[in-house]
Amino acid sequence: MRGAAHDGAGGRAAPRRFATLGRSVALFRAFLVEQSDPDRFYGLLADDSVRQVSGYAALAGRTVLDVGGGPGYFAAAFRAAGARYVGLDPDVGDFSAAGEQIAGMLRGSGTALPVRSGGVDVTFSSNVLEHVSEPTRMLDEMVRVTRPGGVLFVSFTPWLSPWGGHETGPWHYLGGDRARRRYQRRHGRPPKNRFGETLFATSIAQTLRWARDNDAVELLDYLPRYHPWWARWVIRLPGVREVVAWNFLLVLRRAGADAGGTVEKTELTGGRVAM
Repeated sequence: MRGAAHDGAGGRAAPRRFATLGRSVALFRAFLVEQSDPDRFYGLLADDSVRQVSGYAALAGRTVLDVGGGPGYFAAAFRAAGARYVGLDPDVGDFSAAGEQIAGMLRGSGTALPVRSGGVDVTFSSNVLEHVSEPTRMLDEMVRVTRPGGVLFVSFTPWLSPWGGHETGPWHYLGGDRARRRYQRRHGRPPKNRFGETLFATSIAQTLRWARDNDAVELLDYLPRYHPWWARWVIRLPGVREVVAWNFLLVLRRAGADAGGTVEKTELTGGRVAM
């Protein structure tokens, strides 16, 4: 790791100005209707995410790779900010979950990104890392495809947070397998997020250790993603943060000379992209 965490980067607007209590309340209320009103939740989350990323990196004219892009809400929000958006998801069915086919989507794995090294300006991933069996491998791949001087923006739900078990929570505190079996008994079907298959026990400590030991990145910031700015101190408390942070955000800069400008073409080593 090079550098240290701080508020903002490169003289851009400090992200904390957007992290108000009102924002936190609005996100929580939208989360409560995720299943019944996905347009409201994912639309708000996408707009909020773009606003956060903009606090660390310019987006206009830049290439953004969204690892785990899924529905098109993020595509619309990033493109509205002037970015050249490319989303990646292993499930092609998720590409049109926002109600329309989304151009500029790749089908592939986050642990083997079908993008050339240094091929994008910003790599972004929202709530995907906990669904990957080898999270540090996915992080390594995100570093590889980011140009020197580019920014990585990664968030995930820690296993020990109240939502760590996703729909099986809070019973995941008694063990992921037990929570999974309980859900199956109560609902007559397995959960979408199945512990050990599509959901894994990812921690803040593990992710921060990877970042601090990695000379290929500079740690710009790390914080509880949805908390107001004055509550970000909880991220400094080992152990406690795994429970109360709820969702962890890691912001990194790719080390090396800043190539500057925009990567004009995303070259593939596999998969399929529609531009």
